[in-house]
Amino acid sequence: MYNILITGGAGYIGRQIINLIDKKKFNIVVVDNLNTTKKNYLPKNIKVEKINILNKKKLEKLFSIYNFDGVIHLAAKCVVSESQKYPDIYYETNIIGTKNIIRYSKKFKVKHFIFSSSCSIYGNSDGIVKENNKKKPVSYYGKTKLIGENLIKRSFKNTKIKFVILRYFNVVGADLKNKIGEIGDKDRLFNNISKKIINKNFKINIYGNDYKTKDGTCIRDYMHVYDLAAIHLICLKKFKHIKKSLELNCSYGKGYSVLDIVKSFEKIAKRKINLIYKERRNGDTEKVIASNKKLNQFIKWKPKFNKLDSMVSTTFLWNKYLNKNL
Repeated sequence: MYNILITGGAGYIGRQIINLIDKKKFNIVVVDNLNTTKKNYLPKNIKVEKINILNKKKLEKLFSIYNFDGVIHLAAKCVVSESQKYPDIYYETNIIGTKNIIRYSKKFKVKHFIFSSSCSIYGNSDGIVKENNKKKPVSYYGKTKLIGENLIKRSFKNTKIKFVILRYFNVVGADLKNKIGEIGDKDRLFNNISKKIINKNFKINIYGNDYKTKDGTCIRDYMHVYDLAAIHLICLKKFKHIKKSLELNCSYGKGYSVLDIVKSFEKIAKRKINLIYKERRNGDTEKVIASNKKLNQFIKWKPKFNKLDSMVSTTFLWNKYLNKNL
């Protein structure tokens, strides 16, 4: 049995990973402070420890008890706009917290380590972003993720720990069948539009319409949470074949503007959405689209939810479910 720690495992992405993972082959332990989620959102047979990753004493005890083979480190603060307002909080969780997880992974000789990083480490890009592009994060969130990556590379150098750094490109969507979606009031475009429509408010704020893009609005590369979770599981299976550690962009390699997203929501809602243009927000990047060539070479995967309308519709239907049930 493979013992695995998933930090932040009660969150949006963690719940999807746990839903897909083979429970017969993996003994899963979740560490989560449960500030933005609840223990009962996870299957009852999953061991959940309510621990803040800043608590060294509790983390060390946990690692000593379970003898983990692998770690998936998801726990983080992850809202760009929020990071600009509260940099100290982001520093503590994303940098000091990551240092603690790294420290005990080394001390207790974990074999495999997966780190959830972000496309925000690249900053503004011109064209398609490859893994070896220059890293120039604009937001404080992006800076903390880049520091986290560098900590992992330095700390695991000259050790037997194999690691994969997965750079997420704007995770969206929901698994409606298993009731897995994002919970909380995070400032996310898909969720914001969904909630407005559900509340019959058809006015949407657009932050910036003077970017050098096809329609003046920001362009992002989105990925459905189901497909992202599947990547983590494939990485776990392929660790034994990895000769050196990897950094991988997690994306479909296609960019959509804010207005593209709005039009897709209009189709689903069958209503015209009124746009209110505001000034650009501090920390927002103009255009980020990933090259996923390296990812495809590594896992040769076939995504299930890579159409924009699928990503939009599952997000919308999930928010309708939340509106009625939570």
